[in-house]
Amino acid sequence: MRTQVVELDQAVGKLLTVAIFQNGSGKKVLAKGHLISEEDVRLLLTIGQKQVVVAQLEEDDVPEEEAALAVASESACGCMEIHMAAGGRANLVTTEDSCLLVDERALNEVNSSGCLTVATLPNLAFAAAQQRVATVKTVPFAVPRSDFQRVIEMLKQRGPILQARPIQKPTIGVLYTDPYNAERSRLLFEGIMRTRLEHLRTSVSFVLTAIEEELAVARGLDYLLRARPTLILVASTTAPAGPDDVVGRAMRRVGCHFERFLAPVEPGNLLLLCYAGETPVVTAPGCFRSPKPNVVDLILPPLLARYRVTAAEVSALGHGGLLQ
Repeated sequence: MRTQVVELDQAVGKLLTVAIFQNGSGKKVLAKGHLISEEDVRLLLTIGQKQVVVAQLEEDDVPEEEAALAVASESACGCMEIHMAAGGRANLVTTEDSCLLVDERALNEVNSSGCLTVATLPNLAFAAAQQRVATVKTVPFAVPRSDFQRVIEMLKQRGPILQARPIQKPTIGVLYTDPYNAERSRLLFEGIMRTRLEHLRTSVSFVLTAIEEELAVARGLDYLLRARPTLILVASTTAPAGPDDVVGRAMRRVGCHFERFLAPVEPGNLLLLCYAGETPVVTAPGCFRSPKPNVVDLILPPLLARYRVTAAEVSALGHGGLLQ
């Protein structure tokens, strides 16, 4: 790509590289990156502009819009659409409530290419419908074809680096437990639970309470599991110590597989994540007492999108895990 100063009669069909402002007023007449038309030439003549700085694309250049669109198309899958913007920019926007899954290693590889960047929301983040979740931005005006083809080939080999996984009508079961009064936990936490789930545009489907004894908690879990919910949350007024406390033993009694105990997140380091078949069962002592962000907010979006969060993914929450 070459830039040069040309007379207006030679500028039609070329890309403007230096924006034109109306003298004195500071009003922008034409933005850089604009493809100059004959009408633009007539407009510039009326304000006394006789020359412009333009870019001349060469055979081995890929126009910025074409490059951004192609990379955005190869980078993403799921319930997203591409909205083009000026300046070699492609915005990826969700079409419905979603959880964003990001292959961070592949994202770093693309961003090391030197010819474009891809910025995204964090991995596992919730995104409401019509929310921008990523932007692809190229170098100005044109991308060298060799660099462009290298990025496209990498994406074709690795597959999409981000996915918007839809959250479609999740059903949530909540078991409130307390050592002395089965209703006490519900009275303390129900309003906070409602607020937390409203942020994710969902609500509780099934509610039970139980005295915090192993058999009582196990009966409550078993009853909720029969309803086949998307997710079960156990909200306890005590601070469970882990898989061997009352709640943990009850989970084991109903056949839960223990995926992960402890999360590198504050608040929420005593997270206990289990699976009863395909149904995740989560408890996190202290995290239902306050609507402030904690580990539950980090793992709810993928679980509601029916994505199986692994122990390794919980371990990866440490970078950025200091929430308060």
